[in-house]
Amino acid sequence: MPKMTFIDANGTRHDVEAPEGLSVLEIAHRNGINLEGACEGSLACSTCHVIVDADWFDRLDESTEEEEDMLDLAFGLTHTSRLGCQIKMTPDLDGLVVTLPAATRNMMVE
Repeated sequence: MPKMTFIDANGTRHDVEAPEGLSVLEIAHRNGINLEGACEGSLACSTCHVIVDADWFDRLDESTEEEEDMLDLAFGLTHTSRLGCQIKMTPDLDGLVVTLPAATRNMMVE
């Protein structure tokens, strides 16, 4: 089974199983990782923003214009930022490392 690592805002590493075909957001939720996903992966918010380790960033599929628009709203945006709902696990991503930002901006809360 492929694996991936989440690094939380405190620097704690969480090594988890990462089934092929699931998104990083879904994997986080299955493993109790604190990655919000307020829009439940419908590409309508930026609360599942993750910072992809530089060694892994170029292995990801290109982001869409819709994802880029949502990322513009993310807290702590970096050049390797992506939305967890848009990263689907593949065999090539076995070992993926992502860091959770220190905070999120939830524009969906009234």
